[in-house]
Amino acid sequence: MKFTLSWLKEHLETEASLDALVEALTRIGLEVEGVENPGEKLAAFKVAKVLSAAPHPQADKLQVLSVDAGDGPLQVVCGAPNARAGLVGVFGMPGAVVPANGMVLKVAAIRGVESNGMMCSTRELELGDDHDGIIELPADAPVGAPYPDYAGLNDPVIDVAITPNRQDCMGVRGIARDLAAAGLGTLTPLAEDVDFRALAETYEVSGGDIRNAVLKAAMAAACEPGGDAYPRGVLHVLRDTAAAQGRR
Repeated sequence: MKFTLSWLKEHLETEASLDALVEALTRIGLEVEGVENPGEKLAAFKVAKVLSAAPHPQADKLQVLSVDAGDGPLQVVCGAPNARAGLVGVFGMPGAVVPANGMVLKVAAIRGVESNGMMCSTRELELGDDHDGIIELPADAPVGAPYPDYAGLNDPVIDVAITPNRQDCMGVRGIARDLAAAGLGTLTPLAEDVDFRALAETYEVSGGDIRNAVLKAAMAAACEPGGDAYPRGVLHVLRDTAAAQGRR
């Protein structure tokens, strides 16, 4: 199962570091198969604005751009058809490594014109398959900001192996509960308690199989916004309903 650190913290109030959380998961029997921060490989890429665009003197399909990535204008040769003055996109400085092909960007002459980096497409950054043009960000995107921070990509993804006997941890709520029990923080209260008895009545428990009806009610509760992935009241509803029908 994979979940982001920010998602976990929606259910767990904690000041613990990522390393401490990973160590605790392993200690309580949830094997961590890997941790990946998708923003790390994009750390060298910034939000940048195209100040001007002019035809390349030696190539019809290229343009010479003036690009501001927060430290003043830089000259960049670009072949993207949507490159134009005023566009805000993602810029790779010399020294940045393009994730899609491992190329290290450097100052180079392209058809006789110096280019200081690259305006990037989604495919080049491995953020999608689009390669028809460079990324276009909202006009108010903060020029000079690290792109991973702006895009919310600096959010580690934790991959945990769930064994068949730990179905209570098939949801991030259950994992947060175990971490809280291990002393790594406090379980965040749900928005409101789920009324399992009302849900059981909705599914007409008295007219069918008690166990299946209650499990259906529990599943419905888990799918509701703020629902608990491992409802606490299921067994109580099952017991009470069975007693009311004279069953054990």
